[in-house]
Order: sequence, then C-alpha cells, then structure tokens
Amino acid sequence: MSSSKGTLRAAALARRDALGSEDRAAAALAIAAHGLPLDIKPGTVVAGYSPIRSEIDPGPLMRKLAAAGARLALPVIVAREQPLQFRLWSIDDKLQRGALGIPEPSPDAAETIPDILLVPLAAFDRAGHRIGYGAGHYDCTLGQLRAAKNIVAIGLAFAAQEIPDSAASAHDARLDLVLTEEQAIDFRSP
Repeated sequence: MSSSKGTLRAAALARRDALGSEDRAAAALAIAAHGLPLDIKPGTVVAGYSPIRSEIDPGPLMRKLAAAGARLALPVIVAREQPLQFRLWSIDDKLQRGALGIPEPSPDAAETIPDILLVPLAAFDRAGHRIGYGAGHYDCTLGQLRAAKNIVAIGLAFAAQEIPDSAASAHDARLDLVLTEEQAIDFRSP
C-alpha cells in the first residue's frame, strides 16, 4: 500500500468517524428511500455486508430489497487476500461471529454467487475506484465474480467519504455505482 493511499484512507475514515450516530442513521435511511437505480427482479441475489466501525449500515436498503423479492446474502471471510464467499441470509436469521469478529451467516447457510454486491469502503472517487481497508478482499472477490458472470458492484458511502483521486493501482477493482445519502453516482458506460 502506498503512503498516499494510506493518507487518503485515514483522512476519509476520520471524516466518516466524525459523523454523529443520528447522521449515520439518517444517511442509511436516505439511501434506502432512494433505492437502487436498477431493476430488481424477484430472486435477484443481493449481497450486503455486516457494518463494522462507522461504516454506513446497508440494513435499511437490504430490508427494502428483500421486501421487493430479492434474496439476500452476506460475505464470509476465508483468508486475507482471498475472495469472499457468500451465504444466503434473511433479515430474521441469527448471525455468528466470523474469524475476524465480523457477523456472518451460519456455515449451514447455502453458498451463493450474488448478482449485485453492496461494497463497504473507506473512500471513493468519481472514477469508480474505492479505497478499502487494505486486506484486498473485495478487489480479488470482484475479479473472481466478474470472471464468472456479469455482476453489479455498488459502493455504499457517506458523501463525506468522496475524495478527488483514490491513487488506484492496476489490481484495484472498479465499482459500477456508488450510493450516498445525497446521490447515486453511476460509473457504467451509457
């Protein structure tokens, strides 16, 4: 990781951490109210994430998508710099702590490949690049998933996490969209 990317990450996380709990909750509800700028057919598999630290909570959006007929999934961390696995999950399912302490579905839950992947991030730029936490989970996951099928990767973030340039590397996977409490930013070709 370059020191530039580390500096950008730290500054964006400081801005995110400075948001109050009411602002965070309102932003998650605003994203859910706007919904996805995509047609969601019943049975579409949408993988979210269990929010950690001060990440924006995808829960309100995921509940809305489930009510519209989407099937939900959550990631499971296998190992550092390895692709994530995804297991089906519903809002009422109990989660357990994974290897890194992040809540995840039971090992008994069926594995799946998502059609839409909601991606947490530390920072993003207007070119569709994100800065994560440096473990490489989402970059290698997106590479593997995109080799298997056409998926849509959507970053969820607070507007305060936007940066002018992410100092992206060749191995950094690009997002298709970013949703903030203020807008949907589409990076796909028209």
